[in-house]
This record gives sequence, structure tokens and C-alpha cells, in this order.
Amino acid sequence: MASIAASARRAACCAFRAPARNNVAALRGLATFQLGRLNHVALAVPDIEQASAMWRDALGASVSELQALPDHGVTVCFVDAGNTHVELLEPLGDASPIAGFLAKSPSGGLHHLCHEVDDVEAAMADLKARGVRLLSEEPKIGAHGVPVVFLHPKDTNGVLVELQQAIPAEDS
Repeated sequence: MASIAASARRAACCAFRAPARNNVAALRGLATFQLGRLNHVALAVPDIEQASAMWRDALGASVSELQALPDHGVTVCFVDAGNTHVELLEPLGDASPIAGFLAKSPSGGLHHLCHEVDDVEAAMADLKARGVRLLSEEPKIGAHGVPVVFLHPKDTNGVLVELQQAIPAEDS
């Protein structure tokens, strides 16, 4: 009997956790949108020049040009990792959300995961109806020139998740 109870505890700890507001009823049923491919893994870095050089020179990856995104408070570049991308994020000033992240983790680290969706606004409506908090009421235009929205990490098992409007195949 003890092993059955232990198995149940292990299964419970690994099961999907409902959003912090415990709105379990709202989560029942399938989402009305489909989560697409992993677009990128974002890393906060204190020095984007050094970080991009490491990916390019030490690991042999192709690295994009640096791009300042003042509306997001960051400078970004993308590393081609074959089946996905790594986004390097450096703060643009002290008010940047990345500056706050680096204050807690000075050497940098995993900042967020980005998945594509066919319709960001439809995904936002579905998630709001299910009690999942969004970090903005409206989507913003991201580094790829398409709408993006971030989900509150307290509702996504402690991981910041970005949803990005999928880029049509002929444009990517």
C-alpha cells in the first residue's frame, strides 16, 4: 500500500498545475488554439557582444545582427540552432525587465520560451477565459515584426512563456 501512495504523490507532483488562481473549471476542455513549434529559447545576458561571440566563435553558430527594441527595453540577436533559435537579450537601460532579471542572476540565464500560434489574439482570449494571466492586455510587436504576448510565469509552472504569431512559410 505504501508504494501505491508514493506513486500517487509522485504523479500528483508531476501533473499539470492549475493557474495560481486555481480556476480548474475554466481549464477543462481543449484550448481553442493550437500551440505551434518552439520558435526560440531566450537567454538574458549581461553582455550581448560577448555572448554572441561565444555562440559564433566557440560553438560555430550563425548569429544575426544586434537589434535594439526600445518598446521592449532590450537589444536582441538570434542564434541559429538548427531546429530552433536562441534569442540573446541584453537590457536597454535600467528600466528594462532584463535589467531586473540580471540583478537577481548577474551572469544571466534562461529568460523565456517562445512558441508560435496561428492567431495571438484568439490565443489570448482563450487563455483569459481559462484564468491564465497575460502580462499585457494587447499584443506587442516582437523582434520578428509580428504580434507577441507573454503569459504570467505563476500560471505556467514558473516559466515565462511567450506566444508569437506564426510567420507564414513564404515570409520566414
